[in-house]
Amino acid sequence: MSAQRLIAYLPAAAILALPFFLPNYYQHLAVQIVIWSLVYTSWSLMGRFRLTSLGHGAFLGVGAYVPTLLWNNWNVSPWLGIPGAMALAVMLALVVGYPCFRLKVVGHYFALVTLALGQVVLLVIVAARDVTGGSLGMTPRIVGHSWYALQLPGKGEFYAVALAAWLICIAIWFRVDRGMERTALEAIGEDEDAAAAIGIDVLREKLKITALSTALTALGGALYAQYLMYLNPDIMSGVGVSFQIVFASIAGGMYSALGPTVGAAFTIGLNEGLRVLFGTHFIGAANTIYGALLVVFIIFMPRGIVGLFETLRARARTPPPSGAPDAQPAE
Repeated sequence: MSAQRLIAYLPAAAILALPFFLPNYYQHLAVQIVIWSLVYTSWSLMGRFRLTSLGHGAFLGVGAYVPTLLWNNWNVSPWLGIPGAMALAVMLALVVGYPCFRLKVVGHYFALVTLALGQVVLLVIVAARDVTGGSLGMTPRIVGHSWYALQLPGKGEFYAVALAAWLICIAIWFRVDRGMERTALEAIGEDEDAAAAIGIDVLREKLKITALSTALTALGGALYAQYLMYLNPDIMSGVGVSFQIVFASIAGGMYSALGPTVGAAFTIGLNEGLRVLFGTHFIGAANTIYGALLVVFIIFMPRGIVGLFETLRARARTPPPSGAPDAQPAE
């Protein structure tokens, strides 16, 4: 690695290391931003190729509840329960995705299928209240500070774990973006029949990217549950969480590796700022402003915050035409 490239990475490294030196409140926000960045980036792996899922709340719920149930009932460490939850999320995605992709269920029809899946998982969690605690929620069995139970002594330690998971997700994003998978998936997104005609295995490519996306989403759900030490179906699964994932990813920019991370920082910072500004007495006004801003982003900034900055930078670098008034006359 050249010295110039290393210097270019130093600001990013400083930003990532900064939360270790911040007070607990800001560390708490940093942990949430990193975990939700992982979830949003996971969704963008599918969303950027026109595989619009509105049911990722289902996989987030699977990731949250499975390790906790294994820990509470059979003393299985979350380090083993989390991979099991990721595998179960992938199986659920393939059970639903295989017939959809096989029968060419695409566009808004596919979105509606995934939307129903998210609601089904939510209803199952609520209905199995003897096991999951239902709408009242549940808590992992607390044993104190224990790496075996993934109950860490401070927010800094959990930030390090979450950051490592996020970096793995970003590495996978770049692997897909710079590999043959991107070309194949972009061709599939444009025209499935044409992609199949040139030799692309449409079914396989769709299932591969779906498995990656859902597994990483389940990982994010597991980390979020372990961090909060409280599980509730309304915040861990269902339609509301699915829409939150979609909106934040679009707001940040799902076509860029760091776009969903920017979306997480923006939405969490905005939500927290409005909460502090309005307090509990005007929580409805805060939610209304939050929702209105997201709608504005989706309508007027379809490529998100990162896409807007990339467009402005490209315009700044483009030289004016020779006939433009501000062009310098030739000597």
